[in-house]
Amino acid sequence: MAVPDLRMAGLAVAAWLTALAGLHLDARRTLLLAIAATGFAGVATLHLLGLVGRPAPAVRRHGWIAVAILIGVVCGGAATSARLVVRDADPLRVLVEARARVSADLVVRDDPRPVRGGIAGRPPTLLVAARLVTLTGSDGQRITTPARVLVLADDPAWRGLLPGQRLTVDGRLAQPRGGDLTGAVLMAVGAPMRLGSPSVLQRAAGRLRAGLQRACAPLPADPGGLLPGLVVGDTSRLPDTVEEDFRATGMTHLNAVSGSNVAIVVGAVLLLARWARAGPALAVGLCGLALVGFVILVRPSPSVVRAATMGAVGLAALAAGRTRAAVPALAAAVAVLVLVDPDLAGDAGFALSVLATGGLLLLAPGWRDGLRRRGVPPGAAEALAVPAAAQLACSPVIAGLTGTVSLVAVPANLLAVPAIAPATVLGVAAAVASSVWPDGAEVLAWLAHWPAWWLVLVARYGARLPAGNLPWPDGVSGALLLSALTVALLVASRRPLVRRLVAVCTVAVVLGALPVRVIAPGWPPDGWVVVACAVGQGDTVLLPVAAGRAVVVDAGPDPAAVDACLRRLGVRRVSLLVISHFHVDHTGGVSGVFRGRQVDTVLVPQWPEPAAGRDLVRATAAVHGTPVAAAPTGWHFRAGSVDLTVIGPPYPMRGTRSDPNNNSLVLIATVDRVRILLTGDAEVEEQRALWERLPLDGLRADVLKVAHHGSAYQDAAFLDAVRPAVALVPVGAGNTYGHPNESVLARLARGGTRVLRTDVDGDVAVVRSPRGLAVVRAGVDRVRAP
Repeated sequence: MAVPDLRMAGLAVAAWLTALAGLHLDARRTLLLAIAATGFAGVATLHLLGLVGRPAPAVRRHGWIAVAILIGVVCGGAATSARLVVRDADPLRVLVEARARVSADLVVRDDPRPVRGGIAGRPPTLLVAARLVTLTGSDGQRITTPARVLVLADDPAWRGLLPGQRLTVDGRLAQPRGGDLTGAVLMAVGAPMRLGSPSVLQRAAGRLRAGLQRACAPLPADPGGLLPGLVVGDTSRLPDTVEEDFRATGMTHLNAVSGSNVAIVVGAVLLLARWARAGPALAVGLCGLALVGFVILVRPSPSVVRAATMGAVGLAALAAGRTRAAVPALAAAVAVLVLVDPDLAGDAGFALSVLATGGLLLLAPGWRDGLRRRGVPPGAAEALAVPAAAQLACSPVIAGLTGTVSLVAVPANLLAVPAIAPATVLGVAAAVASSVWPDGAEVLAWLAHWPAWWLVLVARYGARLPAGNLPWPDGVSGALLLSALTVALLVASRRPLVRRLVAVCTVAVVLGALPVRVIAPGWPPDGWVVVACAVGQGDTVLLPVAAGRAVVVDAGPDPAAVDACLRRLGVRRVSLLVISHFHVDHTGGVSGVFRGRQVDTVLVPQWPEPAAGRDLVRATAAVHGTPVAAAPTGWHFRAGSVDLTVIGPPYPMRGTRSDPNNNSLVLIATVDRVRILLTGDAEVEEQRALWERLPLDGLRADVLKVAHHGSAYQDAAFLDAVRPAVALVPVGAGNTYGHPNESVLARLARGGTRVLRTDVDGDVAVVRSPRGLAVVRAGVDRVRAP
């Protein structure tokens, strides 16, 4: 195999990493970094040219690599600092810090995206990326700035907006989360006022996308929801369960437009051009036309442009007959994209696209040729090498994001390969046909749904394999650790003895670990319907929505403790965070719920006290751009396997022993036909009001989260009405409040209730099995009360 041409790689990587660092700094420090690199690059260049000193031959040979890296730092720092000046402009920052009410004139940059796991019966909250044109404060102050904003909107009128649409909207500013070029979060109020129309191309793309959705409407929900995402990146109808299965099996790149989609469409055109004996120039022209048409179809948003660039690099070099030029073309594309839009440097999707393309160019050819030398047929060798190379290249980033290493990703993607191309090509054909022949589009969509159905099956069964995902350190440290191990293995595997040793060790680990995982699958247990976390003297209760997703009720007193519990349960996304009331033992750990995971919605009580807890919750949610809703009685939520309703307080309660406690949100949830009553810190007054106002069986539940850590303030009639099979008592070891009360626990036990408490049992889970309910203890270290 020829040595790859890496001359542009140093410049591209340096520009990328400098832009990434700049996103977490300010404009001044980023510019100083670029100026320092300029000086070093100048001195190094003069030295290599012999104008300053006489460089040694080895220095002259490798010195230009260092100069290229320094030039990358200069370019990345200069481009990023220019954007940071706009992001951090003083007039905008002052309004953001004051959470000012403003009227904004802005341009939509990408399709509105609904927040997953919305509130039943209410329109979903939409996330809209936009660019500011002007901003007018309540005092009439007018700012003209091209800063980027993230709009949070719940009016249905936002749903039909197209990229390029200019509009005016009123709202309140909030702090962005940082680490990107977003200058502000805008909480929109009401519908936007549209100014003019989007471009002709955007309107045409909108008609084709809507036509594809109509063609897929009669199909079964799973493949019918996947097909628009596979073809045009529209995942609005994709079921949550399918999304989680794809994530668990390393197939998330199929849920949206990526470089592979571009490669399939343009590759089909290239294949036809080669079959028709077209020359390299004509083949490149036809591929270019196909690429432009496909980008128009899926809308030229930043993510699509990124995918198109990454997917076209290898094919363009192949069509031009210069396959060795593919790696410099990839490096040049990375450098140009990062300099044009430094925000891409911190985009995980951009990193995965670049790494996957790099794996295909640098690793796959050698692996394919090695397999062919060992007698593997050419088609099978290609099919094995391509997904293995892409997955190996992407694994460090995936491990850093998810805290897991997938063992099923390569076989799952290998099984998916035969279905991707026909599903994509037929889906594109259905979208194009929808505008002129709707009946034909439905036929094409029906044909395409069969390979899409196969992808759903591969993801579904791959996600359920025992030991399919192994825990791994997350964050930057986990990504760097796996990167180092990957590079070491790639270098060492050049020796036959090392290859055999690695193969033997891998087989031994799998054969040794798999039976253990099957017999004792660990934590969380299969079939769990509710978990009470050991977070000290406070509450954190989880209800499972789907794999990796949950509803979290209360955040405990400590961010580290609640974050650790969610990590033990593998929760990467919180569909709903409920704060039952604002005492610190239920709110103090709220930042830990947000740590490294997305929270879709925060639900809070209407009772506003204590103010410190209320402000902490709202400020944390605002920093992460998460909407906050105050829940009235009767508020309803449904997502995945969770169906949840707020049943208390029945009315505002005043003059009680503790008004915040007695205005706690009381929830009745159903998970897999198991009724769970979550009572916050409701005391005698609220419990008695619920018992008096609800129907006779309205409080009946299989599982009860005992109120107020099992304190003595329990209403006997209320407990008798619930008659739970299992009672969970979140309480801190060694607390000084006398929790839990022994007489309360004895009363529950006399009624036949199985009582578990987190100070004794650690994390506790209730599991639904064919024989009924069971309980499982995690056996983790307990958190003592302060």
